[in-house]
Amino acid sequence: MNPRRIFLSFRILARTYLRSRVGLFFSLVFPVILILLFGAIFSNGGSGKVSLIVQDLDGHSPASQNFTRYLNSTGALSLSFVGPGVGNLSSYLSGQGGTPGLVIPTGFQANLTYNLENPGLPPRPVRVVVYTNPTTGASAGIVEGAVQGAITEMNFVNAGARPYISYQGLNVGSAVYTYIDYLIPGLIGFSVLTSPMFSMVNISSEYKKEKIFRQLSLTPLTRGEWLLSAILWYIVLTAVSAFIMIAIGALIFGAHVGFSWMLVPFLLIGPMLFTSLGLLAGSTAKDPESAAVVGNLITFPMMFLAGTFFPVSEFPSWLGVVARVLPLYYVIEGINNALLFNNVGAAAVDLLVTVVLSAVFFAGAVLAFRWRDK
Repeated sequence: MNPRRIFLSFRILARTYLRSRVGLFFSLVFPVILILLFGAIFSNGGSGKVSLIVQDLDGHSPASQNFTRYLNSTGALSLSFVGPGVGNLSSYLSGQGGTPGLVIPTGFQANLTYNLENPGLPPRPVRVVVYTNPTTGASAGIVEGAVQGAITEMNFVNAGARPYISYQGLNVGSAVYTYIDYLIPGLIGFSVLTSPMFSMVNISSEYKKEKIFRQLSLTPLTRGEWLLSAILWYIVLTAVSAFIMIAIGALIFGAHVGFSWMLVPFLLIGPMLFTSLGLLAGSTAKDPESAAVVGNLITFPMMFLAGTFFPVSEFPSWLGVVARVLPLYYVIEGINNALLFNNVGAAAVDLLVTVVLSAVFFAGAVLAFRWRDK
């Protein structure tokens, strides 16, 4: 690997890309349009049962069991229970894709009994905590409506219609996060995917057709050096796009997502993964037309099934399995864990999967890529 040749190839790729209005549009302008559009629509704001994870810290007391029975009776929720051993429920839910959750606090039974026996004294708080994900407006509304219905019924039946029981609504990951905070990681993942994939599929097929690779084979530049220079360029481009989206989210929509050092590895490895995959797809195609078809078949399912715009937790179970096969899923999950939930362990696992996939696709691209056709 010759650093000087890599730098010269990098400069040529950068100049070529900067001259392409279409490439710049999809790399820098299109993600901005998406964040402005989705932010404007959702910044203020299904037919099956919604999953709700319940953490009963009151030891399954009669009162807490009554409350979960009322929740079940609404017919809108599918309850699953976790114990105190999972720790903070908000952090646990973030590792489950932002699934809604509910905490029944310690003292639920004791405080309710005290209030019933001492109606003339100031009541003790009997408050459950509901965690929802702002990106799933319909599910969040169903959960909050069902919880409010259960509270109303229990207050009426068990507390003589006195409003002793209430709930506090929080967002998964943080009490202050809004829809735009959850959207930013997905759009960063979108940028990590689209810029390298579409460009490399097009470049590899066009360069082969126009005999540019044949001309490069007559220079000292090696295939590995050319691929590395391309990876470095898309790392720069993706980093610029990520910082633009974070800045727009913070300055225009008041997003609470800032830069984190944990984001850096995904901005390095992600472009490497999809640059290699794009080159692999373009190298195996016979002509630019078939390369475009192959690129679209790979890219578009990842755009919409890997959690870019819609959380995977809201997918049917079988579609969730499909999503977890897609490389972009681990990039977006890792960025979510890094920026939103500060979950170093989960982000490290996602990064490890991304690194392994990057190595596999890089090796495949190097083997499939040739300066000249056989």
